[in-house]
Amino acid sequence: MDVGFLVFGLAGLLTLVCFMPPLAGRVKLPYSVLLAIVGCLLGIVIHVHGWAPAWIGDFLDSLERFEISSETFLMVFLPVLLFETALSMNVRRLMDDIGPILMMAIVAVVVCTVVVGVTLDAISPYGLVVCLLLGAIVATTDPVAVVGIFREVGAPKRLTTLVEGESLFNDAASIALYSVLLAVLSGKGELSVSGIFNDFIVHFIGGGVAGFAMGRLACFLFAWLRGFPTAEITLTLTLAYLSFFISEHYLNVSGVVATVIAGLVVGSTGRTRMSPTTFEHLSSAWEQFGFWANSLIFLFAAMLIPKLMAAADWQELVLVGVVFVVTLVARAIVVFGLLPLLGLTRLGTKVSNPYKVVMLWGGLRGAVSLALALAVTEQTGVPEEARQFIAVATTGFVLMTLFVNGISLRPLIRMLGLNQLSPVERTIRNQVLAVALEDLQGKTEEVAKAEHIGNEVRDRIRAVFDASLASVHDGRVSQMTDEQRVAVGLAIVAQREEEMFFDILKAQIVDWRMAETLLARAERLEDAIRLGGVEGFERAIAADVRYSTGFRLALRLHYVFGFQGWLARELGQRFANLMSKRSVAQRLIGFAREQITPLLGEEATQRIVSLHQRRLDLIENAMQALNLQYPSYAQWLQESYLGRVARELERIRYRDMLEQFLISGEVYADLTEQLKSRWAHIDKHPPLDIEMSAAELIKRVPLFEGLSPDSLRAISKLLKPRLALPDQRVLTKGRHGEEMCFVASGAVAVHLPDNTMIELGSGEFFGELGLLGEEQLTPDVTSLGYSKLLMLASRDFHALLARDENLRDRIQVVAKQRLRAIEVWKQFSQASAAAAATPAPVAGPSPAQAAEAAEAAGAGGPPEGEDLRAARELRGEPADGDDASGADASGADASGAAASGGSVMGTPEPAPR
Repeated sequence: MDVGFLVFGLAGLLTLVCFMPPLAGRVKLPYSVLLAIVGCLLGIVIHVHGWAPAWIGDFLDSLERFEISSETFLMVFLPVLLFETALSMNVRRLMDDIGPILMMAIVAVVVCTVVVGVTLDAISPYGLVVCLLLGAIVATTDPVAVVGIFREVGAPKRLTTLVEGESLFNDAASIALYSVLLAVLSGKGELSVSGIFNDFIVHFIGGGVAGFAMGRLACFLFAWLRGFPTAEITLTLTLAYLSFFISEHYLNVSGVVATVIAGLVVGSTGRTRMSPTTFEHLSSAWEQFGFWANSLIFLFAAMLIPKLMAAADWQELVLVGVVFVVTLVARAIVVFGLLPLLGLTRLGTKVSNPYKVVMLWGGLRGAVSLALALAVTEQTGVPEEARQFIAVATTGFVLMTLFVNGISLRPLIRMLGLNQLSPVERTIRNQVLAVALEDLQGKTEEVAKAEHIGNEVRDRIRAVFDASLASVHDGRVSQMTDEQRVAVGLAIVAQREEEMFFDILKAQIVDWRMAETLLARAERLEDAIRLGGVEGFERAIAADVRYSTGFRLALRLHYVFGFQGWLARELGQRFANLMSKRSVAQRLIGFAREQITPLLGEEATQRIVSLHQRRLDLIENAMQALNLQYPSYAQWLQESYLGRVARELERIRYRDMLEQFLISGEVYADLTEQLKSRWAHIDKHPPLDIEMSAAELIKRVPLFEGLSPDSLRAISKLLKPRLALPDQRVLTKGRHGEEMCFVASGAVAVHLPDNTMIELGSGEFFGELGLLGEEQLTPDVTSLGYSKLLMLASRDFHALLARDENLRDRIQVVAKQRLRAIEVWKQFSQASAAAAATPAPVAGPSPAQAAEAAEAAGAGGPPEGEDLRAARELRGEPADGDDASGADASGADASGAAASGGSVMGTPEPAPR
């Protein structure tokens, strides 16, 4: 075929397509149905066009010469349609309903194949395999038909997600069944349930893995193409085709699943990896690609319908009606029978009956089913009778779903009320309309005065505003409950938060890794509000300041193996995330006061502000310990943040000057280069220094003062530096007797059995009694802030004491003091308990008496005053100004911590257990 006529034919079709959307609106038909009608007419006209002028005849001749094969549909159009739909879907919304989606995408295909195959086998002479093959072909809900019509009829977002998700994934199941059954029908395989199942599992999961890998690779390559939007968008187009073709022809897995997963990956993470302006153009570009592919595939498929239906007889048409009814029955079994059962499991979510009705009636078929039927007609190994039957049955069935289901889908949705706003949404709409109209009415009056417009005209315009305000007066927010108003306001603020984080990304104030984390947290917060209201918000803000899974794993590796690099990066990432969240949280409070008050009222706004203030307090508390422990890093973060803001403001200023023709393009380019050079230093991220050399840290421990250099070197080889997080358990009951700890910096809290607490600061140690075989008291120890500890294992402890007599004597002195204090504390506690259990008002022994009893028993300890001070310290009481080195069973006293420079690092926050 001449290339010029090929281009002429395609250009003519696209020109015809341009007028289809407005025509579909005028005749009140779904766009896909109108395309099918026009395609059928073209399929008839191209064979009888002798009456047409030369240029129309040449156009129809070029269409007649098009080689429309099944591979044209599957390789040229399908990847674009799948990728465009996946790219526009919200992955989190998809995962919320992944159970029903996979049920409809996999189980429904199997049920439809079996029900159609068994039914037709019982009433037709074509055999079970042929009937099963037809069932697999008609089981797929074509994404072209489903997505196109559902977008036009204004279906609810969740309903659209359910049906779009099904249409994206069920092609894989259908094509897997189709391939096995076609091989059996051609004599190249055997019908086996296990074979079909294994083939499907390999194709489906393998396609998902391949698509995910290629999608992540594309996201990585976006970093190399930043600043070149056309190149980035082109990469997404090639990704759609490459993921499909490579998976099908080289990996032997499902290209459909691979393309869908690749599109979901780019849609969910690509916007943080691309240049700031690219993602804004990406959606519109892919909307254009999808429009072309959607229109052409329907026209080409519909043009084949007259040819495929030419040899149909009345018996085959009756079977088409049977197939139509049977597929509805099979779909009803899944929608009304299996979906409710799935809802009883953890994978299922409840689907309302109106949604189920639309899901049942909205399972349209289209170009994919026609392409699979066309592929059967191209198989010479399949009997001609079977090819004819499959072609006619599939074509007739597709036409019935489009003209019966497709045309009636819009009235069905309206009848069920699914295209209407909920009462709350309607009330918010009315309130927004009232606020906007009141504001606009005032501004219109100002314009009228400034332009000296006559009173009569002003009165007419004012009447329009007054009539509109009167129509929404009865639907005010006052009819909503307080909880509803607060929940709606929180949802609005959460959506604004997501946009603020995206604006921060576009301004390059944070990098893509951090932006990815911030956007994911914002989406989770919005989901929590949508599902749980105020309670969901409170749970979400508490979880927002907890440590991430990566941080917990990095901390675990640090404790087990001593790895510090990953933990340092996670700490730095947490530091920067908290700072960005604090900045956004502060601005959200101002946004709520300014924008939410007119919509929801002062009372609801105040509660929303108080909830966000509580969130801000949690973020501040989480940052306080980090700021105190790493002041230099905190200062750099502030400098980097402010510098990035200044850089963006400078860039905006130059862009405005260029748009106002104050500077030329050459001057703008030179200023931009200078800007990059001026602010380059703020992108050089310094590492967070948590390197804790044992040789340096032991110098902070007074117990090691005066030891020889050789002893210090030997000790530093035995001690393992560790970082303890705020409120993290350092030495739990199960680990007593295995190791002891020295506090090099920071502070820890010793929790005694009587619910008292003693703080230990820098230079203190604990856990030595367990290593000495004294396990009379095994309290929990937690970190107060980010504390740097030196851990000494039991074996190394005994080796160290045997090697260094001076150090052994020092530790034994403190251990004896602590043992005496334990004994005194026990006697005092027992006497107090006995006094509390005695009915008569008999006072128990005083701490002094307990100390005397301990001394009389041969403790041979220090004078009564020291035992008294130790007992008081063990009970968390003041030490009466005595600053001697007392201790409890696990560490020294609070006064000793203060004397050695220990400090409590801010307000503790939850830490990984």
